[in-house]
Amino acid sequence: MSSSHSPFADIAGTAFTKGHGTQNDFVLLADDDSALAMHPETIALLADRRSGLGCDGVIRIVRSASSGIPGALGQAEAGAEWFMDYYNHDGSLSEMCGNGVRVFAHVLATTGRVAADAREILIGTRDGIKTVRTVLNPALGMQTGDATAAASAGPTPPGSAADSWYTIDMGEWSLDDSDDVLVSTSGIEVPRPGVRVETGNPHTVVALAESAELESAELRDAPVLDPVPPQGSNVEYIVMEPMRSDVAGGEGALRMRVFERGVGETRSCGTGACAAAIAAHHWAGPASPLQWRVDVPGGQLRIGITPNEDGTRGRVTLSGPAVLVASGTIS
Repeated sequence: MSSSHSPFADIAGTAFTKGHGTQNDFVLLADDDSALAMHPETIALLADRRSGLGCDGVIRIVRSASSGIPGALGQAEAGAEWFMDYYNHDGSLSEMCGNGVRVFAHVLATTGRVAADAREILIGTRDGIKTVRTVLNPALGMQTGDATAAASAGPTPPGSAADSWYTIDMGEWSLDDSDDVLVSTSGIEVPRPGVRVETGNPHTVVALAESAELESAELRDAPVLDPVPPQGSNVEYIVMEPMRSDVAGGEGALRMRVFERGVGETRSCGTGACAAAIAAHHWAGPASPLQWRVDVPGGQLRIGITPNEDGTRGRVTLSGPAVLVASGTIS
């Protein structure tokens, strides 16, 4: 970090945008041609809710070809001009963030980095290229792909009908139920079993019996996993809700809270919502719905699962809103 008196000397003069996806919030730094040095200490200060702008994660907007990130040049050649360089609240790197990708795509569209009426955007990430598409907003029942018009209307409250919705092809997932893992959590009397799910990030999903248990979990402290995963793990706590029969093929439903590694409890987690839906489908059996509604403290997400024959691998999509709330320049 620079020896200047300003803790943000390394990123001074950088344009930023702040946004959120179901209240999972991010500060996005404009670094199109990769001029910034991203020091973990600076990122952690910027993300701090008392000493900085405050956010769950910091995202650097950079051209894939000039980023210098391993694998990014190949992604640029495959059509992903822009790379989402994502950092956790504590300054550590993360492979992927589902809510962050939606906000990233929305910023690309509203700032002219991609066409405002683009229906498909390819984004480079450390978990490979993600395809993002504009979709129907369930609150409106109409297309919300005109990102420029949505931005000109100004910030909107969470869950507003004016939110822009995006669907992300999150790629491949895997589930491992052969490994017994116990999760000890403050506020929950006894350790509970969890199932490991990989959705770009490592997750451990824990099913609870009722909403009272979900609410009693105290997630100020990190859950303790036994055995401890070598790369750490996000932990999702879920409660199943009645399924809908008025949706073609049926729609499963669940409520979720999450503790994110390197962050703490957040209002939402996109890859975690995918993991939660995958685990719920696994527990409910192969005849259960492949479409799931996931209610998180910050709003609502929708997940689409395509499993393989034995239900341990497949592909998954994530749909949800993206909202921009502020922009400015780091001083």
